[in-house]
Amino acid sequence: MNQDELKGKMEQLKGKAKQAAGDLTDDESLQSEGKADEVQGELREGFGTAKRKVGEAIEDVGDALKK
Repeated sequence: MNQDELKGKMEQLKGKAKQAAGDLTDDESLQSEGKADEVQGELREGFGTAKRKVGEAIEDVGDALKK
């Protein structure tokens, strides 16, 4: 897991917490902000996953060339 994946998961968690707080207080603005944070976290995690997989593929190609 790389930094982008980790930060993405943290943003998702923060978003879910904001949504829950918004639900408890009937604050639609906080709920919307939480949803936006969660989506942003999902995107960041997806970017991190893609970045990691590309790096692994490059390493595999490098290993294959060394043989």
